[in-house]
This record gives sequence, structure tokens and C-alpha cells, in this order.
Amino acid sequence: MSVFDCGQDMTKFHNDEITLSKDEQDEMRKRRNTGRRRLEIGLDEEEHPQPELTCSQGSYAMHTMVQDADCDYDIDDGIYFAEDDLVDELGLPLTPQEAKERVCAALSRDKRFTSPATVLLKCVRQVYNEGYHIDMPVYRIREEDDSEGGVNEIYELAGDGSWEASDARATTRWFKGVVADLNKAKEGRGDQMRRVVRLTKGFARSRVDWKELTTSGIVITKLVVDHFVPSEGRDDEALLETWKAIRDQLKKSTQVAHPVNASNLAEEGNAKVSFFKDKLDWALGELAVLEKGCTRSEARQAWDSVFDTEYFENLPEPKEEDKRAFFIPASQKSDTRHDGNGRFG
Repeated sequence: MSVFDCGQDMTKFHNDEITLSKDEQDEMRKRRNTGRRRLEIGLDEEEHPQPELTCSQGSYAMHTMVQDADCDYDIDDGIYFAEDDLVDELGLPLTPQEAKERVCAALSRDKRFTSPATVLLKCVRQVYNEGYHIDMPVYRIREEDDSEGGVNEIYELAGDGSWEASDARATTRWFKGVVADLNKAKEGRGDQMRRVVRLTKGFARSRVDWKELTTSGIVITKLVVDHFVPSEGRDDEALLETWKAIRDQLKKSTQVAHPVNASNLAEEGNAKVSFFKDKLDWALGELAVLEKGCTRSEARQAWDSVFDTEYFENLPEPKEEDKRAFFIPASQKSDTRHDGNGRFG
């Protein structure tokens, strides 16, 4: 069944309202670097060793961050210490809690902030006065002899009471690898999938009262990767069909397999995944009109309802030559492609 073509509208919406602008990306990088510098200065003042490396992770590293009207941005920056540097004054190994407290104390030496840094279950969080926050997961790098006489580096996260084998960089490599493979198979397909991730995250956080109730960005990312349905030149159709596939899977099970290890990102019955599933089911109900021979106005009203916006309704009418394209079945369209920035080429 053909879907009313709002492809050009969705491209504009993604570029204007969902993805970060170049200036916003630069600001995120500046914020991240400021957090790193504060940690470096604080550790020096506390006379503690510096981390072996710091590494961006999560949506920042995967380029799937989305705009937020309240500047409620979550920047994840992993802090990796050599195991021998995570010891106390007696040379005894720090517990995961003590390692996080060391990082927290270093950040807290800067007294300019209304909210002091805090230790959470799996990271140290610094909330900034502008509204955004930086999460710093703390890792230790442990060396382990292998069977061939060499040495392997084991990465362990300071978790809730234990050191947990974990390295978020592997998740970033996984996602970027999927994007690259899709682009290799079909030019622009991986870029479209990344846009569908951003649009889905934008929908999931489109209401203030949804933010704390809905599932995490990594769960949404994994669901989109697992159930992505590409559509040549049409992000609106790719989004709609991917959402249908995700909804159908979540009705069977709310378990979401971690992309790089054997754990589950969400257990069966997870309330936040269930909340996301219910809102997705509602959205697809709103969008059902797109497959019922609707008008352009009705189609735009449906997308506005889903994203809680008036953006689509306020778009100008398409030119006459573009107007006809709204009614050409996808199977009859020429091979129109997006470039990596979501523009038509």
C-alpha cells in the first residue's frame, strides 16, 4: 500500500528540528573539553594520576544526538585509568565506589557550579548551570597474560559495587560499522538509518513528561538497527516502516539484546521499553491516515501530532513541479538519493 509522500517535509524537519547544527556540535565539543580540563586540573590538585585516556561515547560519539528545547543534553565521556593508578595512599586497590569518588572529588574542586558533581551507580555526573550534564563513567585498564605469552588489556567499568567487564568504545565501533556497511551496500542507506535513529529519539523525547518514562537512547538505537526498513529517497517512509517493525517486535518481547555482549539492554517487562512501545503504537495509529488516500494537509497534521509540533503545518506549499511527486508511487520513482547530510542529491 502506498504511503503519502512527505519525504521532503521530513528532510526539512530532521535538518531544522532534530539533528544538531554545526554550531551546536561545536558547542558540545567545547563542553566536553571543558569537563576534561576540569578533571585534569582537579586530579593534579589532589595529586592523583591522570587517566590513560578519555573517550567520548554514547550518542555524542555515534553522531545521534538530537536537539532539546531545555538544553537537556547528556554528554558521555569515558575516563580510563591504568589499574596501578587506582590505588590509595597505602597502595591498596580502590573499590569501584572509591574510584568514582576520586573523580567526583576532582571535579568538585571547581566551586563555580550550583550543583556539585555526584556519584551515580555507573558514572559520575556533573550538571552545568545551562541545563546539560556530562556523565563520566570510570574504567580501569587491567593487563592479563594471554596463552601465547602476550598481554591483553581488559577494560572494566566501576559499576554498582563491582568492576564490570565493559568498554563502551566497542558499542560505538559496532554502530559506526553498521552505518559503513549499509552505505557500502547502497549509497546513503547507512546515513538514512542514522537519521531514522535521530528522528525516533526525537519522537521518544518529544514531550517533557515522556523524558523520564521512555527508554534509553542505546535501546532505541539498537531497535532501529535491528528493524531498519530503508526507503530510497524517503525518510518519512523509512521511519514509518521501521516503527511498524519495532512495534511488532516489542509486542512479542521487550527484551533488547546488547550489540556487543551477551547481556540484555532491557529485561522482559521493562517499564520504560513498554512505555516506548505504547507511545509508538499510538503514533502509528495517528499515522494510519497516510495510507488512506489523505490530503497533504491531513498528512502534515498527522506528523505534527506525532512529534508534538506545528512544524509540518507551517511549511509552505510545494511548487507545482514538486506537488506531483507527492502522488507518484515509490515503485515508479527514479533513483533519488540523499547525501550524508540528509539533502537530496
